[in-house]
Amino acid sequence: MLKTHNCGELRATHAGQEITLAGWVHRRRDLGELIFIDLRDRWGITQVAIDSKTYPDAHRIASDVRNEYVVQIRGKVRARPEGMTNANMPTGEIEVEATAIKVLNAAKNTPFEINKEDKVDENLRLKYRYLDLRRQRMQRNIVLRARVVKSIRDYLYDRGFIEIETPILFKTTPEGARDYLVPSRVHPGKFYALPQSPQQLKQLLMVAGYERYFQIARCFRDEDQRGDRQPEFTQLDMEMSFIDRDDIMELIEGLMISLVEKLTDLQLVYKPFRRLSYREAMDKYGSDKPDLRYDLEIVDITDLVGAAGFKVFVDNAAEGKPTRAMRVPGCGNYSRKQLTELEEMAKANGARGLAWMALEEGENGQVKSPIGKFFTVEQLVAITDKLGAKPGDLILIVSDIPAVICAVFDALRREMAERLGLADPKKIAFGWIIDFPLFEWNADENRWDPSHHLFTSPMHEDIPLLDTDPGKARGQQYDLCCNGYEVAGGSIRIHDRSLQEKIFGLIGLDVEDAKKRFGHMLEAFEYGTPPHGGIAPGIDRLVMLLAGEHNIREVIAFPKSQQAADLMAGAPSEALPGQLDELHIQSVLEAKNS
Repeated sequence: MLKTHNCGELRATHAGQEITLAGWVHRRRDLGELIFIDLRDRWGITQVAIDSKTYPDAHRIASDVRNEYVVQIRGKVRARPEGMTNANMPTGEIEVEATAIKVLNAAKNTPFEINKEDKVDENLRLKYRYLDLRRQRMQRNIVLRARVVKSIRDYLYDRGFIEIETPILFKTTPEGARDYLVPSRVHPGKFYALPQSPQQLKQLLMVAGYERYFQIARCFRDEDQRGDRQPEFTQLDMEMSFIDRDDIMELIEGLMISLVEKLTDLQLVYKPFRRLSYREAMDKYGSDKPDLRYDLEIVDITDLVGAAGFKVFVDNAAEGKPTRAMRVPGCGNYSRKQLTELEEMAKANGARGLAWMALEEGENGQVKSPIGKFFTVEQLVAITDKLGAKPGDLILIVSDIPAVICAVFDALRREMAERLGLADPKKIAFGWIIDFPLFEWNADENRWDPSHHLFTSPMHEDIPLLDTDPGKARGQQYDLCCNGYEVAGGSIRIHDRSLQEKIFGLIGLDVEDAKKRFGHMLEAFEYGTPPHGGIAPGIDRLVMLLAGEHNIREVIAFPKSQQAADLMAGAPSEALPGQLDELHIQSVLEAKNS
């Protein structure tokens, strides 16, 4: 046995025991006759002392080892001298007096420090990911991820769920992003698709009568990368039969509370979670995934500015374009430069400009604004009262179509929260967004597109609207937001063939095309399909938030780069000679170059 204990478990109660440790040299301090080595493995760090007088052979070997050498150490556990303990280390009450050291493997100088949390170029980190994963921060994140997955499994097993794996090679399906296609060698000219989600398969498991299914599912989407997206990702995929929306929301709410309270020191802002309609979320926060750790709410002031003397607001009101405002506390003294920065941000998000009013400090709280002269005193008082503005506050105003107003205030809200330190990293705020519109109008294609996916059931009372005014129909969809991110999305599904076919028709799928792509689903609905629904929390994004990180690459062992490349292994790469012939494929690039 190469080790009797790990480097994180030794305590004062082990004093006097002969032990064997193995791991990496985290840090080495040479004091001449005495050398100290901090030995690290996955479980922690133990200080090792090597004395040249008592164990000269061990001291000689210790003199030559360097950081990241893999070594085995035999020795005796002893209590650290009084005043030399380290309260910041779990093993800080003891050290190991080394009697023998064996180098198991030497190490070159690493391209970046392993024992420091210095900022390192991300591409360098990804190229040497196996080294980056040795760093304590990354190990904490990966261990947290494992604990989250185990806790999820325990929680769901205790509530009657069964874990079932679904195929990775499946049929191409419209999920809102491009599929990764896999050519078939035995079926020339045909392709599998890597699943964007197991959506159809989990619904078919409900048809099969399993009632409560879950899977830690690997999913794939060929889309542009962002800090909270990867081409391959992991989600908790689950489905339940004989339930309604509240059943699923309560189950997931209990799971999230359990994860936060058992695995983190984060403070839950809301318990139970807040629930907002889609319309309320957009009107108040400009986003359907608002950060609820802070207020900064948007207020409609169209009725107050429509009769004022400022032509832009008056004309927009006449055209049905609203005017909305947001109070930013304590920023009434913003400089012209700072206000210009906010204006440029508004323009970058589609607005023609950004109006502002600043309330001066003092009892009178005079309003300072480039457009102030167009308003009466009574109108200014009415605006500040409606926003609850106080002396020293800044009011930001946008007048445009609702979509532009939402985009602008979503960006401004995040920016001002960052500047004011309102997004407390020690807090976590979950909220449910419900009552989404079932469809979005696609003007380019002259058709309705599903706002969620095409298997989402309409609200029961809105089903008649499918024949008269589909744009007003709401879906039985529910999204879970957290600290400004969407962490889960789900819905009650359609389980009736005729209703599913009606939805297909509204989104532009003719009968034959629908049968070709989803005939297996439609036929299954004729064999006794129960009412069912599900949800899919993203594991990567959820762990990112629990770990206090800002990029999901920090909680994935081997992520892709911003350009969807594996810099360590060099993927994607060209096919080997003969591989394309076997798959009956010709490369367009090769054809052009030949």
